[in-house]
Amino acid sequence: MAIFENLVKYKNLGLLIIRLGLGVMFIYHGVPKLAGGPEHWEKIGGSMNVIGINFAPAFWGFMAAITETFGGLLLIIGLVFRPVCLLLFINLIIAALTHFSKGGGLESAAHAIEDAIMFLGLFFIGPGIYSIDKK
Repeated sequence: MAIFENLVKYKNLGLLIIRLGLGVMFIYHGVPKLAGGPEHWEKIGGSMNVIGINFAPAFWGFMAAITETFGGLLLIIGLVFRPVCLLLFINLIIAALTHFSKGGGLESAAHAIEDAIMFLGLFFIGPGIYSIDKK
């Protein structure tokens, strides 16, 4: 439609909106995980069992919490954007596999899968010009 053809010049604004929205939500979900302490990190890190990693669950849980919290912040400002997208993608794949391993079907894993797809796409697109990386 002709009315939408000019929106292409706002691609970078669209990327900024996506970065801000996802970044805020990942900080929102990550901070309680980070503040949960070693017992909570161990529970979260136990999800690594789905890919055969059975050691140091508190470490892996801490890394997941750091990835969500600070990954969200870095996503917002657009710094080290592609590595952050890759780490968040991996984090979400583990989350989806965990849902499946607990007997939850696609319905329970859908949110993690949707976000993983978004981060994979953003990995290839880049952060846009309204970012520190400016690519």
